[in-house]
Amino acid sequence: ILGNILPIPIVLLFLDKILRWLEKYKVTKNFVKKLENKILSKKKQIEKYGYIGLILFVGIPIPGTGAWTGSALAVLLNMNKKKSFVYIILGIILASIIMSILSYGILGNIIR
Repeated sequence: ILGNILPIPIVLLFLDKILRWLEKYKVTKNFVKKLENKILSKKKQIEKYGYIGLILFVGIPIPGTGAWTGSALAVLLNMNKKKSFVYIILGIILASIIMSILSYGILGNIIR
């Protein structure tokens, strides 16, 4: 959980600045646009449910979701950084609970 939380403030604080800097150069401009489009393709859930959507987006462990993508979405959607940080942590905890239940509950019973 801690390892997943540590990079979130960095993403929330600096991603926008880094992307704007990379956009200035021809070599990286297309990369930035593709990255933004890929991330923003997942914005529907967050826009519909707000910060609860952010928890669900980060907390439901499926490919393409998680703390990093949730943080990037929060930045690109201009969400409040402090509030987003709290909700992303809640999403990380939710994902950890779900994965623990799946790993130790269902798989634990299969292995026995």
